[in-house]
Amino acid sequence: MADSAELTDRDARAERVTQAYAGNRLLLALPDEARAALKTGLSLTALARGQVLFDVGEDVRNTYLPCRPTMVALLVVTAEGREVEAATVGWEGALGGIVSGGLKPAYGRAVVQVPGPAFVVPTARLDEMRQRFPGMGDLFTRYADAMIAQMMQSVACNALHTIEQRCCRWLLSAHDRSGEDVVRLTQEALADMMGVQRTTVTAAAKVLQADGIIQTRRGRVEILDRRKLERRACECYGQVEAHFERLLPEIKD
Repeated sequence: MADSAELTDRDARAERVTQAYAGNRLLLALPDEARAALKTGLSLTALARGQVLFDVGEDVRNTYLPCRPTMVALLVVTAEGREVEAATVGWEGALGGIVSGGLKPAYGRAVVQVPGPAFVVPTARLDEMRQRFPGMGDLFTRYADAMIAQMMQSVACNALHTIEQRCCRWLLSAHDRSGEDVVRLTQEALADMMGVQRTTVTAAAKVLQADGIIQTRRGRVEILDRRKLERRACECYGQVEAHFERLLPEIKD
């Protein structure tokens, strides 16, 4: 039987592991054995605002697991070069070769919107680990399902809801992922992701600011009243969150 010193040392090592991977909830939720095996191919990097992680048609060679406050947008790119956001990934998930094996040509463009740290692992290594550890494969498959739901809801939201409602939905998601009341994002970047003119987003932001819900500064949006922001958003935010929690309760706060 292990003595108290051995147990204390074991607990300390477990705590260090938890702290190391707590930056990404999906990584932290992996089965212990799978996470231990994966770490040999895992590295931590700093992502810069505007950095393109992969582009349309490129073979996706790396999987990224963002840590707070990092946020990466998955964009659909038109023939004219316009970009519209299809989904956003933060500390709750991963992007790039999540479930597919072999060649992984990217359908969209992945661009860093809020800079910060992220874990990176070669997709080939991730494929190998999913085959070795069924629990890991199940976790990533459920996450991919949640991502599809987010994209489906975004399509409905863009077609049916006002700019103000959509703006509130996006700010709520950004607030969740940043872990801070101040979201480091320009109104121009938000307009690009929503597929609208910057003046349109500026007008919506002015209304929210006048009502004491947010405070905008250069390159920053501060959330002043979360409850009011939730009331002004459409139902899309709540529906996506509820589906996410049903699929992946172990990675929710």
